[in-house]
Amino acid sequence: MSILTTTSRQPNPDDLLVLLAVARSGRFTTAAETLGVNHTTISRRIAALERDLGGRVLSRTVGGWELSDLGSRAVDAAERVEAAVSGLAGSPGEPQSLSGVVRLSATDGFSAYIAAPAVAELQREHPNLTVEIVTVTRPALQHRSGLDIEVVVGEPHAHRAEAIELGSYILGMYASKTYLHDHGTPTRVVELAEHPLVYFIDSMLQVDALDAPRRLVPTMKDAFTATNVFVHVEATRAGAGIGFLPCFMADRHADLVRLLPDEIKERLPYWMVVRPDSLRQPSVAAVANALRTRTRAFEAQLLGRAG
Repeated sequence: MSILTTTSRQPNPDDLLVLLAVARSGRFTTAAETLGVNHTTISRRIAALERDLGGRVLSRTVGGWELSDLGSRAVDAAERVEAAVSGLAGSPGEPQSLSGVVRLSATDGFSAYIAAPAVAELQREHPNLTVEIVTVTRPALQHRSGLDIEVVVGEPHAHRAEAIELGSYILGMYASKTYLHDHGTPTRVVELAEHPLVYFIDSMLQVDALDAPRRLVPTMKDAFTATNVFVHVEATRAGAGIGFLPCFMADRHADLVRLLPDEIKERLPYWMVVRPDSLRQPSVAAVANALRTRTRAFEAQLLGRAG
């Protein structure tokens, strides 16, 4: 399908590449920095492109700029222009090196133990590739301007995006050896209620799937709460209470003991959400594939089976 309407003119390829930069970042200022121009130039080039195409290519959202249907078709053309220009670099048949910036959001634990090593391995082969990781625990965004990839807990309701299940992980109840020596070891689920809980702040928890402790042991009292799972682990190790922790994070600490593993084993999925226009970028596709590969390789740890 042509991106041109009956009243439009042939668009300037440079304007198409400006739109592509805005689509990838979601912001005029970021696109301007990437292209080495100022914000006013970006606005002027987008306005010229809209005049040539005879319609709006972008719409303002809370998170930044989103593509319209016409804008999506224009970005398809822009990517072909970019690919053609990139194909002129290097020797024929030589594998193309990845470059540019890929922006990823994920939970704290996933970022540290899956995303970080996956990206580091990819960058050894492609040193010009830059990856920015925002650590956050929340549902998938409806407007994900400025993000190429999101990794979330629980199946997302993705809008104009592709959702890919990466794998699952197990959470369990853990306590330090010192805590158990001082307070005794619970041998039944009901006995957990006699001990304080280390977990997320209930009023700030945005992911319903992570509310398992309040469902499994509703009478446990919050003792130490935080928005960061690494804080949960360290507070549990320090004896603040019994922590509800991802096995792949807790099992690496010899001073932590998993309690009632047959009764308390909450399994939750990791999903990856990628905008279609982002996934067509070789750099984004490579990072997404690296995350899938690393998640599969890390499966035993995720499921608490690493011994």
